[in-house]
Amino acid sequence: MTAATLQTEIEALSAATGADPEKARAVFAQLRAELSSGSIRAAEPDPEGYGGWRVNSWVKQGILLGFRHGQNADVSADHGRLPFFDKDTLPLKRLDLGAGVRIVPGGSSVRDGAYVDDETLVDSHALVGSCAQIGRRVHLSAAAQVGGVLEPVGALPVIIEDDVLVGGNCGVYEGAVVKRRSVLAAGTIITASTPVYDVPHARVLRAEPGRPLVIPEGAVVVPGARRVAAGPGAEWGLSIATPIIVKYRDEQTDARTALEEGLR
Repeated sequence: MTAATLQTEIEALSAATGADPEKARAVFAQLRAELSSGSIRAAEPDPEGYGGWRVNSWVKQGILLGFRHGQNADVSADHGRLPFFDKDTLPLKRLDLGAGVRIVPGGSSVRDGAYVDDETLVDSHALVGSCAQIGRRVHLSAAAQVGGVLEPVGALPVIIEDDVLVGGNCGVYEGAVVKRRSVLAAGTIITASTPVYDVPHARVLRAEPGRPLVIPEGAVVVPGARRVAAGPGAEWGLSIATPIIVKYRDEQTDARTALEEGLR
């Protein structure tokens, strides 16, 4: 089935009030295979799109079909000692040594349909949501969380471009785009409603209606705070957490963030 045919089938099934469940499951299984290989993506690079990306709404519609027409199944681990239940349309990806992927003990799991590009490291207890796009040579550090933005279907998912370092306990949510070679220091939280203070360029970056928050290429972002300017919050001396761009990548930053080849 070609991508165009698959799109037509998914859009028709999504619009139907009484879609055939077995057909919907079969179509989703085909989509899942294409997503797993990386030949179809929920979002694609597009020089004309804001932030350099465009969303494929029909792909997200297809993923929602998989959720809607799936049945809960027992996917418990360790002979049932770790109980888990998930949709049977979303099985775990089966990997072997030939895949060249290193998965360490400790509970890491990957759903079938997920695609992460070459030389990327997903550390312990990191989470990547449905539809999120992760580029090449990315390092998702321990406990980092990347939201997916499955709904609304027209919204851009979270995108982490090539050569980005996402520090431990970071969170990137609500369709933010982190451009290539950026560094998010440990504990940085990025959301659509959070302004980012770009100190080197004396500007404040914000999401706009229909446009995601974009972290510029090579930005080094750290957790920060801004004071509450009015009302009781100002009287009480309160502040609100906000990310701050303190610099842009240089040779010193590259040396500190370099990942040993032996770890990949």
